[in-house]
Amino acid sequence: MENQFFVGWGTLALINAGLAQTKNRSGLAWFFLSLFLGPLATFLIVIFEKVES
Repeated sequence: MENQFFVGWGTLALINAGLAQTKNRSGLAWFFLSLFLGPLATFLIVIFEKVES
């Protein structure tokens, strides 16, 4: 059961990194942030506006 938790958390971090990149944000930074914040990081990425380059 514990292994499933880590796999799910890591998968969420990868999804968040991809989502962050679609908003012109650093995928790597959001990946590591997601490892600590999990679903809260997902929420933050969704509510933040896209960065114009």
